[in-house]
Amino acid sequence: MKSAPEYSAPRTLEEVLCQLEGATARSVLLAGGTDLMVEFETGRTRPDRVIDIHRVPELRGIEERSDGLWIGALSTCSDLLASDLVRRRAAILVAAADEVGAEQIKNRATIAGNLGTASPAADLVPVLFALDARVRLASRGGRREMAVSDFLCGYRENRRRTDELIEAVILPPEVVGERHAFRKVGTRRAQSIAKVVVALSLRLVEGRIHDLRAAAGSVAPTTVLLSTLARELEGVRPKPATLEAAARLAVRTDVAPIDDVRSSAAYRREVLYRVCRSMLVELVTDAV
Repeated sequence: MKSAPEYSAPRTLEEVLCQLEGATARSVLLAGGTDLMVEFETGRTRPDRVIDIHRVPELRGIEERSDGLWIGALSTCSDLLASDLVRRRAAILVAAADEVGAEQIKNRATIAGNLGTASPAADLVPVLFALDARVRLASRGGRREMAVSDFLCGYRENRRRTDELIEAVILPPEVVGERHAFRKVGTRRAQSIAKVVVALSLRLVEGRIHDLRAAAGSVAPTTVLLSTLARELEGVRPKPATLEAAARLAVRTDVAPIDDVRSSAAYRREVLYRVCRSMLVELVTDAV
């Protein structure tokens, strides 16, 4: 019989950080538990320690600060849906949170958990990429920040050290005129893992596309920026043929989908192309 992992449930951020000083690569943080409890059941995860941070108040809350919109690590999908501030500042994130799963999942799944598990099919992560969000990491040694797009480094891998935890996700200050779109494609309308998930952000200046950020999930080992799409369309007047050509090139060069039980690589490429093209048209329709 395998022994049960050591379990603790600290009540303050300082207690968590103290306990993380002794953490190992097999130690896990338990927030909402929507992924972790499944992994326990299947045996995929065999931790030596479980640090339950669900009751730490410093990791909750959503507020506007001088450096942007601060979203506490334990903010759930339901919190995002209920926040007038998030709805006003980042409606695209609300749209993604609404696609995560059933009400029970929305009530437990956290923004830090969605990011920290580094699943390539995570619904919120492409939105955080498109919004150029930052992740704030805390340890007893101090704080550090990095772009969410730099935080993920491989299949279910991220750059959090064992002595750190995600303290918050920060959306940059609002940009006037920025346009956003989000799309998730799954087997059914609700409660399905994404076959393809895409988020876009751009500005139109004098009829030309600028500052395009596009990200896709379920098409590579981790969520990826569609850098070719951004490069091909920067400063361009959005004609239908131009949008189609850029989307086609991006799905050939920016992603590496696989065949799995949910879909085929060929299907994912074709869907990604069609979704990107339709989202672009949707965002620039007044300029085409």
